[in-house]
Amino acid sequence: MIVSRAAPTGTAEPSHSLIVLAHVIYGLHAGSLVMGIIGAATVVAAFLTGWPSIIAVILNYVKRSEARGTWLESHFRWQIRTFWFGLLWATLCVLFVAVTLGIGILIVWLPLGVVGLWFIYRVARGWLALKEHRPM
Repeated sequence: MIVSRAAPTGTAEPSHSLIVLAHVIYGLHAGSLVMGIIGAATVVAAFLTGWPSIIAVILNYVKRSEARGTWLESHFRWQIRTFWFGLLWATLCVLFVAVTLGIGILIVWLPLGVVGLWFIYRVARGWLALKEHRPM
């Protein structure tokens, strides 16, 4: 017997405005990533501290109750977790530098680069699934 590990998704169809909002939230996150790529900040710093991502996470929390019971609920959870897990990984990178007394600063760019790529992957994968009206 095969047991599915996927979270149950609702069968109710979300409102069109909620789907549009989910697209806007992915767009806000993508905007933060672009700001990190072309700006002076790193992708990680721009994603975690940029106003587009902060607004996106606030919108996620404010509107996630409206997505409950729909396939869109998984996208709101995906977006929220992307932000908070990214913050965790970035914090671990900073702690690594602190614990190694500054020597870690020479190699911390590698894990921060991986976290940046992870952000790009999460936003792209989620947005593509949303475009196809698929849950995460």
